[in-house]
Amino acid sequence: MGKNDFLTPKAIANRIKAKGLQKLRWYCQMCQKQCRDENGFKCHCMSESHQRQMEIFGQNPNRIVGGYSEEFESQFLEHMKRSHRFSRIAATVVYNEYIADRHHVHMNSTEWATLTEFVKYLGKTGKCKVEETPKGWFITYIDRDSETLFKEKMKNKRIRADLADEEKQEREIKKQRERAEQLMGSGNIDGTEQQLELQPKPLEKSETDQKIKLTLGSTSKAVVKERAESSKFVFDEIDNEKREKGNKDSEKAGKNVKGGGKSVLDELMREEEQAKEWSNRKDYWLCEGVIVKVMSKALADRGYYKKKDVIRKVIDKYVGEIEMLENKHVLRVDQEELETVIPQIGGLVRIVNGAYRGSKARLLAIDTDNFCAKVQIERGIYDGKILKAIDYEDISKLAQ
Repeated sequence: MGKNDFLTPKAIANRIKAKGLQKLRWYCQMCQKQCRDENGFKCHCMSESHQRQMEIFGQNPNRIVGGYSEEFESQFLEHMKRSHRFSRIAATVVYNEYIADRHHVHMNSTEWATLTEFVKYLGKTGKCKVEETPKGWFITYIDRDSETLFKEKMKNKRIRADLADEEKQEREIKKQRERAEQLMGSGNIDGTEQQLELQPKPLEKSETDQKIKLTLGSTSKAVVKERAESSKFVFDEIDNEKREKGNKDSEKAGKNVKGGGKSVLDELMREEEQAKEWSNRKDYWLCEGVIVKVMSKALADRGYYKKKDVIRKVIDKYVGEIEMLENKHVLRVDQEELETVIPQIGGLVRIVNGAYRGSKARLLAIDTDNFCAKVQIERGIYDGKILKAIDYEDISKLAQ
């Protein structure tokens, strides 16, 4: 076995010593060389390879130090993003985790002399939230990732929509309570009037000294006769009302037969249409496979304003992943910045909102004055049904 062989005790000991972290002041970043003691670092600085590297450093020192500083900052923030994205943690803990890798960019090669200066720099630039405590400096990573901001925006939008629905339900409940209070109030008034009428009146002696006579037999007969006459009169009125209603119903039925009014079947169909419209009418309308137009002026600089594209994917109901028809670029755009496209007469469209949401139809005519169109549904359970007036916003051209 040779003197400096790989398996000699000395070589194994050297590898064990080199495995761990050494002192920062004995590390040369230009040569990426870690020395074990002061004598070794001095010998390295006098070596020819180190002198060549220092000549390169002397030609443009600011650029090299700036490059190491940018690399150190990016790696440090990347470690924060991966390990402590949503937590407040001590800066020394993060730094110790970062330097655990032997091949990291050392701080002695950057523009910051100490960790405190680097932490203050992160706070000034707004990349981290910095806080000084008796236990040391604490930092919190500020996530400015576009994907995270986008998800936060969608979450806030859903919360606003839920709050709007809750307010709407509360208004409906309040209206129902007011109606019930009004009905209860009117019922109480009628009941009090009836009670006042039914209360017995006390017998009072008149000014003239006339005797009060009570004839039980005769009065009872008179009362019975009056009740019989009144009940007969009431039943006669009820019979007359029934006859009048029957005549009116027969007249209405005759009109319906002749086609002069709406039948009960038409009313039921209309109510069913309204119920279907209310259940399928949503605040989101994006649908895969339809052609839309970008109306965001913020994208005008990139040449996307008023350009047609195809929705390839719908994200969280309100965002569409679109592909431009001209250059095949892929974007993610909110539905508020998109607009439906109306094809030529005879073209195929998709109904994106309303009672027949999701159905495929063919465009028959366009009413430009009322901003609506006439379409005929194709395929499905409503095949052949014609919708005479559907809004432009509820239909969009289908991609071929």
